[in-house]
Amino acid sequence: MPPQSTSWQQSLKAFLHPRVVTMFFYGFSAGIPLLLIFSSLSLWLREAGVDRSTVTYFSWAALAYSFKFLWAPLIDRLPIPALTRLLGRRRAWLLVSQLAVALSIFTISQVDPTQPGALNLMALTVVMLGFTAATQDVVIDAYRIESAGIEMQALMSSSYIAGYRIGMLTSGAGSLVLASQLGSTSEAYSYSAWQTTYAVMALTMLVGAITTLIIKEPENPRPSSFEYSSRQYLRFLSIFVIGIATFVGMYVATGTQADLYRTQLAEFSHNSALAGLVVETCRLALAFAVVFIVVKLVAMTPLYEKQLVEESYIDPVRDFFKRYGARLALVILLFVGFYRISDIVLGVISNVFFEDMGFTKTEIAGVVKTFGLFMTIAGGFLGGLLAVRHGVIRVLYLGAILTVATNLLFLWLAHAGHDIRILYVVISADNLSAGLASAAFVAFLSQLTNVSFTAVQYAIFSSLMTLLPKTIGGYSGSMVDNLGYPGFFLLASLMGVPVLGLIYLIQRKGAFRE
Repeated sequence: MPPQSTSWQQSLKAFLHPRVVTMFFYGFSAGIPLLLIFSSLSLWLREAGVDRSTVTYFSWAALAYSFKFLWAPLIDRLPIPALTRLLGRRRAWLLVSQLAVALSIFTISQVDPTQPGALNLMALTVVMLGFTAATQDVVIDAYRIESAGIEMQALMSSSYIAGYRIGMLTSGAGSLVLASQLGSTSEAYSYSAWQTTYAVMALTMLVGAITTLIIKEPENPRPSSFEYSSRQYLRFLSIFVIGIATFVGMYVATGTQADLYRTQLAEFSHNSALAGLVVETCRLALAFAVVFIVVKLVAMTPLYEKQLVEESYIDPVRDFFKRYGARLALVILLFVGFYRISDIVLGVISNVFFEDMGFTKTEIAGVVKTFGLFMTIAGGFLGGLLAVRHGVIRVLYLGAILTVATNLLFLWLAHAGHDIRILYVVISADNLSAGLASAAFVAFLSQLTNVSFTAVQYAIFSSLMTLLPKTIGGYSGSMVDNLGYPGFFLLASLMGVPVLGLIYLIQRKGAFRE
């Protein structure tokens, strides 16, 4: 009995460790941007009279989270002139990304979506928010791993998740309540209310910036065996810039033709959502193919710094495939890409659904955001406890099954309409299962990551985790228009079924049986 008491005392004391407290504030900073791209922005645009299909397209701005592995090596390697010497490698990038997030949020606040041509400008600013927020996530992950040993990582992760959820509560429920109090409703839209709301959200990013100025720089656990000059770093950066410019150029150049093919395919299939998904997937694949060819050509020029590129991009990937073998590695990556698909696709349009069912912003803020937050945290603790006692794989199974089952409960709410009691039941089940599944999934991703390549490998896993779900989620509005809410919820639930087969294939391998 006494040893157990001592253990509890030590655990509680460890939560007050400066590194653990730091991760709480960084979690808050990381949690602010996401819902300002998703649910809060969706309600703003809906109140402004933007049609539902266009509203959900804006969720694609969060695809930056899914492609952050592309520039994670740049952040890992590239120094910021003067600032890196002053603050250190991680703190310099943290401060720049946090201030950039704040500026992006403030810029969004200055755009009224009801004005002619404003949606294009807003789309650009929202994309910038997604890019800067994803950059902040990359640096925070690297800081967390480098600033403390493995014995502190569980506590730091718990602290980060708690801060992240409170940040999401602030930008989700907080922004809805603030906009409502300032006078914007579905019946009476007020741009000034949303303008003030987003400006206030920009100020909340000061929490992360102040934390960065206070903390100490962590030591670099894997210093490069090669020293690089500023010119070599600039060459390295130029390859990335050329790749991005090529991608954007291809995407813009194929816009007119893509619209034509989308219209023709929609007329042929009588399904505009499917036509859009097929055409945009092909368009994305073509853009990436051209970028690959251009980068291969650049590799033949003096711009290509072979050693730097290999250390940054190739070594982390080579290490993962070497440890697990090509076949198992591909199954794992497929599983990572599909595990959250059902939840994320449904989540893109959930707030619009609640408002269409007649729930007010205050009800959504109180039940979905606030009450749902505590249910998610409870689910996370439950998932962690079950993973310790029964193993991560078993909890992954449970999380996948519960996700499919609880998403079907939205069919009940769609049939019942405005019923606050049913909303509580649905949110309780959905958020509890989401928290449980997320806890097991993070534990699984941590197991996959090699500490020598944590920043890049974790960025790859977390990017892949959201790439397909967010791509499909952008069409959720069109799906609802074609299928109705009941048909959409059934389809979203069924998307999670193949995950069970992938877990089974992974479990069969010796490395994951225990």
